[in-house]
Amino acid sequence: MSLNGAVPGASRQVSLALVAVISLVVAGGAIGATAAYFELRPSATHPGASAVTVTDDLGRTVTAPSNPSRVVALSPSIVDSLVRLGLRDRLVGVDCSSPAFGGLSADYDASQTAAWHLTSAMCVQVSPLNSEALVNLSPTLVLSSTIVSVSAVQEIANTLHIPVIMLQPVSVSGIVTDVQLLMSLFPTGSLGPTLVASMQRELGNVSVLDANLSYNDAQLPSLLLTYAVNPVGSTAPGYWTFGPGTFGQSLAELAGGSSISANVTIPWPELSGSQVLLAAPSLIVYGTGFGIDLTLYAQGPDWSSFTAVQSGHAYAIDSTLITEPGPTTVLVGLPDLIGLLHPSAHS
Repeated sequence: MSLNGAVPGASRQVSLALVAVISLVVAGGAIGATAAYFELRPSATHPGASAVTVTDDLGRTVTAPSNPSRVVALSPSIVDSLVRLGLRDRLVGVDCSSPAFGGLSADYDASQTAAWHLTSAMCVQVSPLNSEALVNLSPTLVLSSTIVSVSAVQEIANTLHIPVIMLQPVSVSGIVTDVQLLMSLFPTGSLGPTLVASMQRELGNVSVLDANLSYNDAQLPSLLLTYAVNPVGSTAPGYWTFGPGTFGQSLAELAGGSSISANVTIPWPELSGSQVLLAAPSLIVYGTGFGIDLTLYAQGPDWSSFTAVQSGHAYAIDSTLITEPGPTTVLVGLPDLIGLLHPSAHS
């Protein structure tokens, strides 16, 4: 799971991702300022082009080999895109946590590992970067999210001389842009256009929903969308969620929710129990998986006192659907979230 947030003390191993992300944001500038919607600029237009130049989600101009045969993808959301585009045979490596934090199982759930035929031999530890493991896979291209730090990206590109394209959309529609970027690098046949059309169709459905809500002057439900919890008794008990300029915030807005963390000052805040009580969200949607379940959330600060919990409006969702900005989130996660927030409007 690629996740730009920290979960200190939680059983879900995501705290390493935060260290990398904070390093990237501090050293590389605010992601939201550079990752809006990127024009793809192929260096050549003929099918036999040997290289393609694109602008990635951090505004970096990268020249990569056309139709690369050996790809390391350092994010589950990127693997999701590659598999849906029929490019699994190009995949030679994926991101992994350190063995002490669970290795492959800390980043990919069991269903992903099985469906995508991932093995420990493909592991590249990303925090800190295991350069030797990366080089041993002989990649011709690295596709990465911001779980990899700026220094690691520089090492891969400048020292190891492997092109790195950063794919970290900060909005749901940015996922479509990233899939189109991949289509400029690889031949995808009909799979690429079909996938883009499917995602655009889902986004079109969202537009209809939003128009209907606006026409009917409907009040959007206040929402806590949380992906992890630090229980009472831990160093900093609270609920991890999404702030402005993040993919998760975009997801909540598109689904027709009014996030209680929309106006915080940091991208990936942890809200205390008292903050949630004060905001009094009418709905709570909590991510589960990787050892985090309702039992753990119930140990969070003031959980049983939340209005949404008391009224039976706290709902579970697979955490991969709200933390991994890939096609599956558009095609499955977004409709599922809409179904929880607006059951009468969801078909």
